[in-house]
Order: sequence, then structure tokens, then C-alpha cells
Amino acid sequence: MADDRTHVQDFFSARAAGWDRRFPDDGPAFAVAVGELGLRPGGTVLDAGCGTGRALPALRTAVGPGGTVLGADLTPAMLDAARRAGRAANAALLLADASRLPLRAGSLDAVFAAGLISHLPHPGRGLSELARVVRPGGRLALLHPIGRAALAARHGRALSDDDLRAEPRLTLMLADAGWRLDAYADEDSRFLALAVRTG
Repeated sequence: MADDRTHVQDFFSARAAGWDRRFPDDGPAFAVAVGELGLRPGGTVLDAGCGTGRALPALRTAVGPGGTVLGADLTPAMLDAARRAGRAANAALLLADASRLPLRAGSLDAVFAAGLISHLPHPGRGLSELARVVRPGGRLALLHPIGRAALAARHGRALSDDDLRAEPRLTLMLADAGWRLDAYADEDSRFLALAVRTG
């Protein structure tokens, strides 16, 4: 597990300084996904794997000044980039592994996770940990700013039903982790799965 975390940290540390420049057009996809998460003023939400914090302003707007926004990331350099971009004003930033969060069970109304699932060494366990910290009836948004086919093409590989984000596979993985898939969109311009915490 430590080797997996080190690999993820090394990958993102090398890219942190230029991350926002590399993906300058993702902001609208983040804002739309946050809107579909159904947050309410005063709510408590976590951006799991927040990176440079691009979703934090939209999450803050959704829960308002009386809400709580947390941003957790495993890579110190990404959190430093979030601070340099001024996004720490929108959230409390935590250096934390999304698979072992320093949060009480049932303490959140929702989790937002952009691009996280493919970077979890054990995605099922990671989704179970996200379920642990969300109250029953709370929500999860799994976003990627481009769809599965576009992402596969970007990486020079064929689209496969074995992909973590393929609807049948994701539905089962979420169910095993304590979630019910509520909505699924896989378009060229975005991937968004919304789930509800069961139990």
C-alpha cells in the first residue's frame, strides 16, 4: 500500500505546478457536476483527491458560508498548488489518503471525486471508505471532464467493458461498497456517475 501511495504521489508531484495549465477548460464541467450533486446551504462536503482544488469554489458556492468544504489529497505538491491558486479560501485542505480518511463515520452529506477512481490502488476499498464517511442518503459524484471513449483515445487504448467506469462494472462496485448508482452519463465532453449512500 505504501508503494502504491508513493507511486501516486510521484506521478502528481511531477505534474502539480502545471496541472491547471494542462487542463484549462475543465472548470465548467466541475461546476455542472457540483450542481447535479444536490448540495444544500449549510451542508458538509468533501472533495476527495481534490488536487489543485479546481472544484472547491463551486462546492463552497453550493453549501454557502455556513457549510463545510473539505479538500483531501495525498500529494503535498497538489495542495500547495491549490493554496497558490487561492483555493484554500474555499475549504479546509487535508493531506490524506482517500482510502483512509481522518473523518468520523457518517459525518458528510456528500463526496465529490474528479478523476479519483482510476488512481485508487483498490477502487472498491476506496469507494467503501467514501461510503463510511457519508451519512445514509448522502451522495457521491464521480466525475471525469471527458468521457470514457475520449479518455481511452487520449491514452491510445481501446474502450473496454473492463474499464472501472463502464456502467455494469461501476454499478456492482458501488453496490458492494454501500452505494446505489442513481445517474450515469458517459459523453464525449464528460463522465459523471451520481450515487446515493444506502443503509
